[in-house]
Amino acid sequence: MERIREPELMDDPLQARVYVEANFDASDAALFQRILDLAGPGGLGSKVVDLGCGPGNISFRLASALPQAALPQAALPQAALLQACVLGVDGAAAMLELAEQRRCSDPARWSRLHFKRACLPLAPGALESLPAPFAPPYSSIVSNSLLHHLHDPAVLWRSVSQLAAPGALVVVRDLRRPPDPQTLAALVERHAAAAHPLLRRDFANSLAAAFRPEEVEGQLLAAGLTRLSVSPQEDRYLEVSGRL
Repeated sequence: MERIREPELMDDPLQARVYVEANFDASDAALFQRILDLAGPGGLGSKVVDLGCGPGNISFRLASALPQAALPQAALPQAALLQACVLGVDGAAAMLELAEQRRCSDPARWSRLHFKRACLPLAPGALESLPAPFAPPYSSIVSNSLLHHLHDPAVLWRSVSQLAAPGALVVVRDLRRPPDPQTLAALVERHAAAAHPLLRRDFANSLAAAFRPEEVEGQLLAAGLTRLSVSPQEDRYLEVSGRL
């Protein structure tokens, strides 16, 4: 089946609330563990960016994995300069509002996590105002379910090249487009039968907007990111991973 694009931003407050109240713990935990496994003994490095972070599901998990993740509030900002940090980037204000509410509920615990509203492609200087610990380049770049939202997928791969430090770890997980409408409907029934109707609708639209592995391979080749590999995962995901 041909790709059917969907809106780039999930900026409806109801949509954001339904999304954050849904239970994605199993898939989020699996992705988080996969990122740690790919990072290996050296870890995530000193600066991590989560592109298309949404309400921060993965960002918070990544921040919790950093060594000495909790800093006394009185120690900032000097101590933060010596600590690894996580930046979450998203273009949807409704999603980031929910992420900020959670972060501000325990600012000492999440002192090394920061959220920034920005769309890809990043405008020149879009990240210049960030505190130094959160500014590019990044030792790890992760993204979960952003690629299929982008009308032009090349903007993600250009952003990866622009934001990455030498040797950066890249882990991108996304949906992959099924071969036909019948398979799409079966996936929605299998994985979202009991979900909120809005989530069912969005899941179906996202599957239709997703890319096939061979399409992503072509995108990486065009972007010169030949060190990254693409592999199908489970019955509905694909993964792009490697070090630059």
